[in-house]
Amino acid sequence: MNDSAYELIIIGAGPAGLTAALYAGRYRLRTIVFEKLAVGGQIILSSAIENFPGFPGGISTVDFIERMKSQVTELGVDIKTEEVTEIDVPAAGQQPLFTIKAAGVPYETKSVIVASGAGYKRLEVPGEVRLIGKGVSYCATCDAPMFKDKEVVVVGAGDRALEEALYLADYAKKVTIVHRRQQLRASLILQEKVKKNPRIDFVLDSVIEEITGEHKVEAAKIKNLKNGSLSLLACNGVFVFVGITPYTGFLKNKVEMDKEGFIMTDDQMKTSQEALFACGDCRKKSLYQVVTACAEGAVAAHSAHRYL
Repeated sequence: MNDSAYELIIIGAGPAGLTAALYAGRYRLRTIVFEKLAVGGQIILSSAIENFPGFPGGISTVDFIERMKSQVTELGVDIKTEEVTEIDVPAAGQQPLFTIKAAGVPYETKSVIVASGAGYKRLEVPGEVRLIGKGVSYCATCDAPMFKDKEVVVVGAGDRALEEALYLADYAKKVTIVHRRQQLRASLILQEKVKKNPRIDFVLDSVIEEITGEHKVEAAKIKNLKNGSLSLLACNGVFVFVGITPYTGFLKNKVEMDKEGFIMTDDQMKTSQEALFACGDCRKKSLYQVVTACAEGAVAAHSAHRYL
């Protein structure tokens, strides 16, 4: 192996990547972290984390990520705000030495941890893309103040959808949660909170067929899945929280993934490619939470250290 290469490159600086970097720094591995957007990843779009152990009452995501970043940089691990666009993996049977390109610059490394995260899925209905920024949003924390005393729709029924609905209810006159099934998927404590909130209503067993409006959102066309009936729900905004899509395009045909692009790993975060590990929201798993991302980051760094 090339002794001048990094021992480890981490792709992504969300909770998973930062935890991996923390452990790598403590292992004294020559490590660099690349993050294409901002340190913290998608979690910084939420205002607070209420279910991370050790923080009764919750902690703001900004404070949480700043604490993690400080721990990493104190150990001398460099974090670069650059997007990884390409990764060359060694041929089968060769001793692994990866070449990673970020901002057109090649970097060599003996091992890789992919913690590239995921982005929010769209509804893929007419009017959605055209009205992004004009009432269609994927981040209540970012845009809720613009909907003070207005009526909005939230699409989705998981933890994040209900968290964002509660946040929107502090501003909007009315929040209507639209979900394709009768049962919500979020934790029971969140379900209890939204059901008690007088500003939150539900349209269940239904999907949005179209978002209408000439220059801004004016209504959502809703289809009842039980009887097929269509109705028009007047609103000023539509907030979409229907799942995530992994940022793994740069790894296509390089490691085993499922049909949606989530990376397949074992419980040691090992992928189908030797010396390449994955953790966080880009990984195929059953629970996508900050606490699981951090745990996986620690395991991935441990596995990389053992490999090296």
